[in-house]
Amino acid sequence: MKIAIGADEAGFTLKESIKDFLLERQSDVTDFGLMDGSQMIDYPDVGFAVAEEIAKGKFERGILICGTGIGMTITADKVPGIRAALCHDTYSAERAVRSNNAQVLTMGARVIGPELAKHVVRAWLDATFDQGNSARKVQKIMDGERRHQAAGGYQPEINSCSTTQD
Repeated sequence: MKIAIGADEAGFTLKESIKDFLLERQSDVTDFGLMDGSQMIDYPDVGFAVAEEIAKGKFERGILICGTGIGMTITADKVPGIRAALCHDTYSAERAVRSNNAQVLTMGARVIGPELAKHVVRAWLDATFDQGNSARKVQKIMDGERRHQAAGGYQPEINSCSTTQD
């Protein structure tokens, strides 16, 4: 599996640990992050670089790490076609793929330790996307994304309920 990985300086050490773990699993890993823990880079620069390459089909999946994982998640999810999931437990990591077909896993180096992070990555990599209802829902996400881009805003398929106060 071709995997892109990247981190800002806050996630550098965890990224290196996860990269070693991936190489032990004989994954094809390309590092988009810092090569030296003393350097600095803004997480959006790394997050966009990884997510865009996945959206182009150059990588099957990506892992992004910053201090909390939140900034990387928000950044990657801005790239059309990308579904990034912030996971710090194995159940969420598995469901991110099985239910949402998430191609990007994000984690916070200040939130999760390296051993648990390896278990989370393993659960995410070993999971496969369930078809059935999950496929229908993910398709709705992708269709909504396309409508949003084309119309300049989200256009729901059904009328939403509204409440008025008198």
